[in-house]
Amino acid sequence: MTHLFPDTPTVDLVARAGSHYTTNYRQVPIFLTRGEGVWVWDRDGRRYLDMVAGIAVNSLGHAHPRLVAAIREQADALMHVSNLYYNEPALALMDKLVEVTFADRVFFANSGAEANEAALKLARRYRTTIKKQPDRTEVLAFENSFHGRTFATIGVTGQPKYQKGFEPLLPGTHFARFGDIAHVEEVLARAEGRIGTVILEPIQCEGGLNIPPKGFLKQLRKLCDAQDMVLIYDEVQTGVGRTGEWFYYEVDAVKPDILSTAKGIAGGVPLGAMLCTEEVGRGFEPGSHASTFGGNPLATRAGLEVLRTIEEERLLDHVFEVGEVLKTGLQALCDRHPERCAEARGIGLLQGLELRGGPELVSAVVSGCQERGLLMNAIQGRVLRFVPPLVAEAGHIQTALEILDTVLGEV
Repeated sequence: MTHLFPDTPTVDLVARAGSHYTTNYRQVPIFLTRGEGVWVWDRDGRRYLDMVAGIAVNSLGHAHPRLVAAIREQADALMHVSNLYYNEPALALMDKLVEVTFADRVFFANSGAEANEAALKLARRYRTTIKKQPDRTEVLAFENSFHGRTFATIGVTGQPKYQKGFEPLLPGTHFARFGDIAHVEEVLARAEGRIGTVILEPIQCEGGLNIPPKGFLKQLRKLCDAQDMVLIYDEVQTGVGRTGEWFYYEVDAVKPDILSTAKGIAGGVPLGAMLCTEEVGRGFEPGSHASTFGGNPLATRAGLEVLRTIEEERLLDHVFEVGEVLKTGLQALCDRHPERCAEARGIGLLQGLELRGGPELVSAVVSGCQERGLLMNAIQGRVLRFVPPLVAEAGHIQTALEILDTVLGEV
């Protein structure tokens, strides 16, 4: 491929980027230039095994032939028309999402945060215009959750570090302990009937890969039914095959009223979706919520190809099988390095390894793996997150585990 800065050393490009970017993530000082399958290369020719996958985005890996061909074909035909008009890829993807989920209606956005915004707006408007209950507009969310970086979504995110400096937040949000149904009931009682919406990640991803105790989600669904509350599942990261099912709600057989998803849905092209039942969907009418770019032909054609590929290549079964290899391997590392590893947890190709020690240790492990050609990242300063492409094979997982084993033995 042709480099845009062929004669400039990487260290100089990193410095230039630092002088222009507003502060974003803490970026690793490498420039990635191409990828193939589960591998990526930087501009200096180094190859890395990618266990980050764009933060669970590159569901089919890098440069998947089917996805590349679909994007190229759609770009040649039509990329954008706005939602003033219909387009066929958006309709085809809607049909597919309705087919594989509980949902009756779909709204397309560009990101997970936007999908969550749509979900929160729909729940509010359903409550005020359809249920005629303007006194029940408050929201129950959960400690350690993460729902995005817009004003509404940081307001329902249960991690103060994402809210610092953005106060005052939108009012009317209450927080309960994740997995503690008794505490949920206590918070609801204190709110005295003002809560009309509950939002949660069925697995808290950015919060440290926290998995709910058995029965919690079913108990929560019963509470929502008993108290007439809208239940929103944020499956931005857990959706589109990541856990071995299309969406995690199928694992516990607990259907929400609204579901948000993004990340892996279009394999790297920005796309988010908010899915809902026919009843709750009544909360929107023409003009009450919209998106200029959401549902554009390019992104939805990519999304359609991702879903078709997952289905036709039986990747849900594959994710379960390879996920078991990863889960078993991480547990073996815990057993082999008890002084470094606290716990392995996860499901499918959404796995984490919690380390003992502070951010310095975690940083040393991540850096040591990178030096040996393995990309991963850490969440909550202590949990190594593994979200490789859904097409990763058992051999790729074994390679990653071997590298990590070496690094854990040396730090």
